[in-house]
Amino acid sequence: MRVRFWGVRGSLPAPLLPAQIKSKISSVLARVTPDDLISPESREHFLAGLPPWLFGTVGGNTPCVSAHSAKELLVFDCGSGIRELGLVHAAETPKPQRYHIFFSHFHWDHLQGLPFFSPAYDPSVTLNFYSPTANLESTLSGQMTAPYFPVQMETMGSAKKFHHMKGRLNLETLSIDYKKMKHPGDSYSYIVREGNKRFIYATDTELDTADFIKTEENVKYFQNADLIVLDSQYTLDEAIDKNNWGHNAFSMAVDFAANWGIKQMVLFHHDPAYNDHKLYTILQSARWYMERMNIKGITLTLAQEGLEIEI
Repeated sequence: MRVRFWGVRGSLPAPLLPAQIKSKISSVLARVTPDDLISPESREHFLAGLPPWLFGTVGGNTPCVSAHSAKELLVFDCGSGIRELGLVHAAETPKPQRYHIFFSHFHWDHLQGLPFFSPAYDPSVTLNFYSPTANLESTLSGQMTAPYFPVQMETMGSAKKFHHMKGRLNLETLSIDYKKMKHPGDSYSYIVREGNKRFIYATDTELDTADFIKTEENVKYFQNADLIVLDSQYTLDEAIDKNNWGHNAFSMAVDFAANWGIKQMVLFHHDPAYNDHKLYTILQSARWYMERMNIKGITLTLAQEGLEIEI
């Protein structure tokens, strides 16, 4: 199974501003020496040695994550990142003909990209939409009505099927289950199983004590998962100030992964106010926290657009 990140921000898109680009360029120029410019090899070596927050960007699109198996293509949430997914797939040969799209919930940052998803306009494509929440079709269609959007969902050329999930979904070699999490208006996490591999998508989640208890349900869902994409929007101070806002401190996310023996965790749903330097500082702080708490066995990664993880 290959997991790819197309949108990693929460709340609203956060494009890189001109002043931020100029600041990155200025910082790079301040580091360069004449020796770094001698040859193409020296220039490449210099660029490769720059910190990731400086050479590159985390990305500004709202949530969209895909999971590819040998036979199926799953998409989690339709934030603005799904536009990028559609553009990439439009250039592929052959193009994907079937999508399975799962919604964690219906806040705007998780569905605002759907009207701009180019495969949705292709008559040869079938879109399967899934949610444990009822009235899925009317919910999605609602954002594509006047005066909010000029194109109605029924005019999109693809075949569309709407599925109200009421239990496990089986797709060829995959199975997908869901679990309600704590978030204003509710949010659902999903677990994808393929053979003995397990991937969990858990955005917009405010963990509490019940999520750490070793109940039979929790053990089956979380224990020893290979990969979890987990909401970790806040620092601890921010999480205290924003109790019941529906998001986690990165330290709580680390504790959760350690509690359940999860092998790899990706920090996800970044605050739109955070620049790249701040986000990589949070990643470093999370790694320091793991060291101080003597937490071992977890690979910790920062979600960024274009990141791919094979499990």
